[in-house]
Amino acid sequence: MLYPLPDILTNPPRRRLDHQALVLNSDGAVLLLETTLRNGHTLPGGSAERNELPHLAARRHTETQTGLVLPLRTLLAADHTDEQLLPEAVHFVYWGGRLTRAQETTLTRHRPPDHVLGLHWVPDTRLADVMTTGQHRRVTQALTALARGAHLPFLLRGIPAR
Repeated sequence: MLYPLPDILTNPPRRRLDHQALVLNSDGAVLLLETTLRNGHTLPGGSAERNELPHLAARRHTETQTGLVLPLRTLLAADHTDEQLLPEAVHFVYWGGRLTRAQETTLTRHRPPDHVLGLHWVPDTRLADVMTTGQHRRVTQALTALARGAHLPFLLRGIPAR
C-alpha cells in the first residue's frame, strides 16, 4: 500500500541556494566582486540551475565572473539567512585555493559580464569596509575554518566530488 507523501515533501518551502568561492592571492588577499546585483562586494559565485551540481554552479559562476577555473571540492562554511526582502537562503562557501602569480594574471585578461563592475583583491583587515555585515561574517568564518584546517569534503551520493 502506498502512503501519501507529507506536504513538506510535495510542497517544500521556497529557499535560495547560493554557491560561492573563497579565493586568495599569493599575498593572502581575498578575491571579491563589485556588482550591480548586490550591495557591497561579494565572493564570486551564484545560484545553481535546475539539476546542476552545487559545486559546478559555483565553478561556472566563478569562471564567468573571473576567468578562473577552480575545482571547488571543499566546503568551508554554510550560512542560513532569514527571509526578508528575498526568500530565505543557504549560502555555501567553497575553497577555491591560493592562486599563483601566473593564475592571478588571468583576472587582468578576463572580460567579466556587464553586471560585474570590478574584481578586487582585499586584505582580510579591510573586508568589513567593503562588504555587507552578513557577507563579511560569512567570509570571516570561512577564513577562520581555513586557518584551522576545518573543512568538509563536498560529497555526491557519499563520494567526494570531482
